[in-house]
Amino acid sequence: MSPVGTRIGFIGLGVMGKPMALNLARHFPITVWNRSSSKYAELEEAGAGVGTSPSHVARESDVIFTMLFDAPAIEAILDDDFSNALRSKILVNTSSVPVEFSQQLAGYVSNAGGHFIEMPVSGSKVPAERGELVGMMAGDRDVAERIRPIVEPLTAAAVYCGPVGSGLKTKYAINLYLVAITAGLSESMNLARAQGLDLEAFSQVLSAGPMASPYSNIKLPKMLKQDWSAQAAVKDCYNSTLLIQSAARSVGAWTPITDLCGSLYRQAHESGLGEEDMTAILKLFPKGPDKQ
Repeated sequence: MSPVGTRIGFIGLGVMGKPMALNLARHFPITVWNRSSSKYAELEEAGAGVGTSPSHVARESDVIFTMLFDAPAIEAILDDDFSNALRSKILVNTSSVPVEFSQQLAGYVSNAGGHFIEMPVSGSKVPAERGELVGMMAGDRDVAERIRPIVEPLTAAAVYCGPVGSGLKTKYAINLYLVAITAGLSESMNLARAQGLDLEAFSQVLSAGPMASPYSNIKLPKMLKQDWSAQAAVKDCYNSTLLIQSAARSVGAWTPITDLCGSLYRQAHESGLGEEDMTAILKLFPKGPDKQ
């Protein structure tokens, strides 16, 4: 597929979808749709067209991306009009969903005469803004290679993982590590705080050592400032733990760390922190012995 003149559709303009769509808008003609119209202004300024419905987006596009919260959100757009608009089109789902749903979605697209690529992404709001996500592509390899030039504005790397389901399984394994280090970083920050340490000095020590990473370099300043604006929200992290646990059960894998982290993220979500950054689980930790 030559990227020149390829018409792009993008459905779902949330924390991740909006910067992804903006990066695509800099390279391709694009039509977007979102449940809330409040997200359109910046896209329109970038030259994007606004679809009146998901099916309108599909009709106007050659390659359609979906970045919706979960499987039910995707199911809600799969009506007859959307199916009829998919013939000879490529649908790329970047949302994190169960493998079984992704396989069903692949069948739906195939029955409609289109092609399906699964491409969940690793990275949060900042990498999405920078076009530095890591895409985990799955499905027909030839189709995946055809769209590789299309996903370049979104990704630092797009790795082909295998048949449909392989991309999501890879993301589950990657996100297990992400959830664990986020919880660990929050607990570490809390211990430093409870001991009465200079948190700026603590941050400098961590950032200068071998455990520093691009991820910690983004999250530590946010935690020091108590900036809980979402780059990846608590609700997303909680949803991720549920997907990881389900995947682990299906293959008999033991995930004690994820089980513990899942309970933390469930508590944070139920405490009203769902829309805040995933590091906001720090708020669950008592601030010192007097708060125990």
